[in-house]
Amino acid sequence: MGNCRGLRTGRQRNGILSIIALLMLSMTGGCSQSNPNQRSTSEQSPPAQATTSTPVAQLGKTKVVTTFLPIYLFTKAVVGNVADVEILVPPGTEVHEYQATPENVKAIATANVLVKNGLGLEGFLENTVKNAQNAKLVEINASTGIKPLNEISPVVKTGKDEEDYEHAQGNPHVWLDPVLAKQEVTNIRDGLIAADPANKATYEANAAAYIKELESLNGEFQQTLQKTPICTFITFHDAFPYLAKRYNLKQVAVVQIPEDQLSPTDVQNAVNAVKKYKVKALFSEPGVDNKLLTSLSKDLKLTLRPLDSLETGETDPQHYFKAMKANLQILETSCR
Repeated sequence: MGNCRGLRTGRQRNGILSIIALLMLSMTGGCSQSNPNQRSTSEQSPPAQATTSTPVAQLGKTKVVTTFLPIYLFTKAVVGNVADVEILVPPGTEVHEYQATPENVKAIATANVLVKNGLGLEGFLENTVKNAQNAKLVEINASTGIKPLNEISPVVKTGKDEEDYEHAQGNPHVWLDPVLAKQEVTNIRDGLIAADPANKATYEANAAAYIKELESLNGEFQQTLQKTPICTFITFHDAFPYLAKRYNLKQVAVVQIPEDQLSPTDVQNAVNAVKKYKVKALFSEPGVDNKLLTSLSKDLKLTLRPLDSLETGETDPQHYFKAMKANLQILETSCR
């Protein structure tokens, strides 16, 4: 029932038209018999929408659109059930080079609030917002007030013509530091209160509970990683400088390799980088079954382990803690 668009927009019609719309929907039998978790092709929201509810409960709710998974998790944690939360970039999709869809434009055009990470990460967003032509849209930049890091470790390019993600505004992966994640949650809370003051108490209470969990997570990281001082590692994704700085780790290089095929020269350059920095750990993305990386790690006599950047995964706000605690376990094991 939560997917009946006619009922959502019906709040702007008079009572008679609403009754006619209901009768027409009943005749089609579409909404009353559909799976509440299944979206129609005309649905404005992309995958991983928040909780479903009855059309009556949705009337008057604030509609919040978020850019990608970490921002969705933080926003959903603060919102709870008092607003509808959607996500633009499907989890598992590369946000750095994402191309907006017509559905994204429609979602923003009908939204009250848009929440983004900022720091130049969502390059697709500026034109998408312009195309949406939503003069009443409130935009929340979750990274406001966070001092960005620029490149703190060298980037080793093994291929000749591979593309690089330029972080002109600094490295955007601030959500992987639990302390900076607290700042993002605070910014989201304050932005939501300004946009929807009627639910201020809920936003404050939910944010406080989530921040308390983030503080506990930070304590776990500090206690665990103080046993592995200055652990050096190489990664294939420049996502962890904030995490490394916070907990006295050392991301010594980012080895960029071609996605399609490694040449003997690429392999040798990667091997040289590992030997140069005398690393203890080699990290890839979770779920990436790259046989070339596995073979490379064997040549280097290092175990290739996954370190999660949280750009893919579950849409439950608790997924952040699940994934970060898995990261902590990986770091502890790798840095011994």
